[in-house]
This record gives sequence, structure tokens and C-alpha cells, in this order.
Amino acid sequence: METQVKFVVVGHHKRIDAAKGLCGILDAHMLIDYEDHGANWNHRRALEWANEQGCHVVVLEDDALPVEGFISSVYDWIERYPDSLISFYLGTGRPPQYQLEIASKLIAADKSRAEFIMLTRLIHGVCYCVPPKHIQKVLDKWSHSKAADYAVGDAHGGPVIYPCYSLVDHADGQPVEPARDKQPRTERRKAWRLYG
Repeated sequence: METQVKFVVVGHHKRIDAAKGLCGILDAHMLIDYEDHGANWNHRRALEWANEQGCHVVVLEDDALPVEGFISSVYDWIERYPDSLISFYLGTGRPPQYQLEIASKLIAADKSRAEFIMLTRLIHGVCYCVPPKHIQKVLDKWSHSKAADYAVGDAHGGPVIYPCYSLVDHADGQPVEPARDKQPRTERRKAWRLYG
């Protein structure tokens, strides 16, 4: 059976032009937060929509920057790992407590010529795919009090695949909502490595 993949862009009203641009490139469904409900709320909406599609759905934030060949590369990863939670972005800077582990795992992956690393948690919401058969479980276990990426990954449980070469970069503009930990976002938030 041929893999089908759909795309959904979660966007904030202040970045609606960027969201529309992504939707045009990817023929994606768009979910804009017009009333500042927050990323947690909008990512949950995206997964509720994904749960109705009957196929793999890739969720992108409005500040994701897909690489050349993004769609075909996404299909390739999903076909190889259809039952895994995959993050197509592995970023520097945030969250700081994971950066040393990421660096160490990328070095180990280079030595063993592995194409991806695994982390125990989803640490970015920039671009990811929850396997269709796990979406309902994620919705059932959803925490409204967590950051969107942690809400998704923690409800899913289990390891997350991160390609060593990300399929999207991050625009790294100013956040549109206050951070839940009240800490300023001063670190550079870009992909460790980019595909292509």
C-alpha cells in the first residue's frame, strides 16, 4: 500500500503570511491561532485534524523553513519508520539541557554512519510526525500545562527519531508567546545540520 502523507501548518496570527507561504509550498492545511490561545492549543488542534485523515500527517510551525527536496525526503523517512515519532528538526540553543547529549550522539552517529539519533523526548515542535495509530493515545494523554513539543512527545511516550540532517531549518525570530519557563530566548535556534 502506497504511503500517503498530508501536511498541516500551525500558525500564529502575527505570522499568517509565513504560514500561508508554507501552505502554498506544501499544499498544507492551515490552522491559525487568531486569539492567542497558544502553541499547546494549536498543536492539539493539528493532531485532532490529523486523527481524521487516515494517513501520516506532518505538523509544521509557521517558522519552519523546508529544505530543497523536503516532501520526497519526508516520504522516505516515513516509509522506513512508519511506526515511529519522527522530528524533522534538531535544533541548537533550545532546550539547553539537551545540547550536550545531542552533540555527543551526533559524533557517535558519524562514527557508526548512522542516519539518525534518538532522544527520549520530543524537544522541538517545529516539524514532526506522530504515527497515525498513536495519535488517539497522544490526544487521550495530552497535558494542557506543558509546552507543545513536550505535550506531544510525553503523551506519545517512547523514543523519538531525529535525522542527523534536519529537513527544516528554523526562522528563529522573536517568539510570539511568552515562554512557559519565563526565560528569555537568547540562544541561536537553528538546525544543527541541514539536509542537502
